[in-house]
Amino acid sequence: MGEPAETWHERIAQLLPDGPAHRRVVPSPPPLAFLETRAIGEPLRGGAVVICAGGGGVPVVRHADTGRVRGVEAVVDKDLAAVLLAEQLGADALLILTDVTHFFTDFGAAHPAPLVWAAPGQLRALDLSEGSMRPKARAAAACAERTGGLAAIGPLDDALGTLSGTTGTTVVTTPRAGRPGPLAPQPGPSALGAQAARTTV
Repeated sequence: MGEPAETWHERIAQLLPDGPAHRRVVPSPPPLAFLETRAIGEPLRGGAVVICAGGGGVPVVRHADTGRVRGVEAVVDKDLAAVLLAEQLGADALLILTDVTHFFTDFGAAHPAPLVWAAPGQLRALDLSEGSMRPKARAAAACAERTGGLAAIGPLDDALGTLSGTTGTTVVTTPRAGRPGPLAPQPGPSALGAQAARTTV
């Protein structure tokens, strides 16, 4: 049997123009909880590397009366999902690894300045693209505030450097010894050449 006509009407109503074609859109609410943190946490404590929450995870809702879980048509923000997972697992740090070495002030200008340390408010104030780095800035700021732990963004090929602070942007809620304070970006590429993006914290 086919789907009811009402279902198809709802799906057609979710189509929005996107250039010469149309794109189907669905809600993207912030995630509230992971249902399987125990299954994730136990192998972690045993020293395993757990790959989970790909693409933000599978969106589900729990029925208020029956308690049953069912899938819904939605998209889970992967960066906020990472924050929530770190919070529920009690993680010491959240690393967001991507194709950039730092957050930058004046990104797109002739001489952008890499941030090696940032307060959450400073990170939120950066002029970033909503479809690229802004969600990551929001997530890193939220993680530092909600967990009190370390959040950092850095290059995919240097996770250890991002964790130790030798590359990337570290986001914490209070200044730490040896780190430049908020609103104190390091000199840009014009002064440091190719090494500017790998300033030691």
